[in-house]
Amino acid sequence: MIKANGEPQYMALYEALASEVRWMIMSFLADREMSVKEIAEKLELSPSIVTMHIRKLELAELIGSRRVRRNGGTHKMCFLKQKQIEIELPRARSSARIREQTISVGHYTAFDVHPTCGLGTREKEIGVWDDPRYFLDPERVQASILWFGKGYVEYKTPNYLHPEQRVEAIEISMEIASEAPGLSDRWPSDITFTFNGISLGAWTSPADFGRAARGRYTPKWWHRNVNQYGLLKTIRIDDSGTYMDGERMSDVTAAELNMRYPFWTLRFAVEEQAAHIGGLTLYGSGFGNHDQDIVIRAYLSDDI
Repeated sequence: MIKANGEPQYMALYEALASEVRWMIMSFLADREMSVKEIAEKLELSPSIVTMHIRKLELAELIGSRRVRRNGGTHKMCFLKQKQIEIELPRARSSARIREQTISVGHYTAFDVHPTCGLGTREKEIGVWDDPRYFLDPERVQASILWFGKGYVEYKTPNYLHPEQRVEAIEISMEIASEAPGLSDRWPSDITFTFNGISLGAWTSPADFGRAARGRYTPKWWHRNVNQYGLLKTIRIDDSGTYMDGERMSDVTAAELNMRYPFWTLRFAVEEQAAHIGGLTLYGSGFGNHDQDIVIRAYLSDDI
């Protein structure tokens, strides 16, 4: 049996079904195996036209064929491969099944950063660069960019889920890069991601981007020789493990993330023991190439 849905690989199946002639061919083959010549005679069509229809049915995996020797010649014998097709039609995804929360770059609740480091809003720099004290400046909540050479920033967000709701997957999306003194196309940095105290794994950022171009949304007043843009990365944690942009990061599953905590805690870190201590830069809305802040999406299971 074929179980089909709206994915592109099933388009050949739907095309094969959209023909009265091909339905007649399948009805013939439901009774017995037949050659192309026999099918053509029953349909009163030329063998070349029937061959075209046969190819479409074969491509859709609805029928099969084999070559046999008979009466001194070779014949293509066709047979029905499927007895049943199950098609799942598109279903509307209720917006209530996805809980999305946005955290601005400056709304961290804990930090331990080391130079080079600094912050900026869309309008101005905050304090003096390379002085970690300014990470406690009251204006830091307005920050749309921050960077540091090593250490961490940590964010907390309320858990608004109801007790009966179960999370089947979490996605964390952010624009991120390394932090070099100035800019560098080759500046690897091992960045570790932690959720609710559970290490999700590490990703090596390749560079502190911007030598070739300014960030698409980076303000015009921003210095040309420092952080311009990063890469938009998405971490997904589900029942099978943790992935970044589809590549496996670790074996941590959604069930291990302590989703019942009243607050969810997200940490970005460049650790002292990392192989590549190249810092990190976080870009929020109004900076970089992607006009967004840190986004957390909780996907709720159907059995809530």
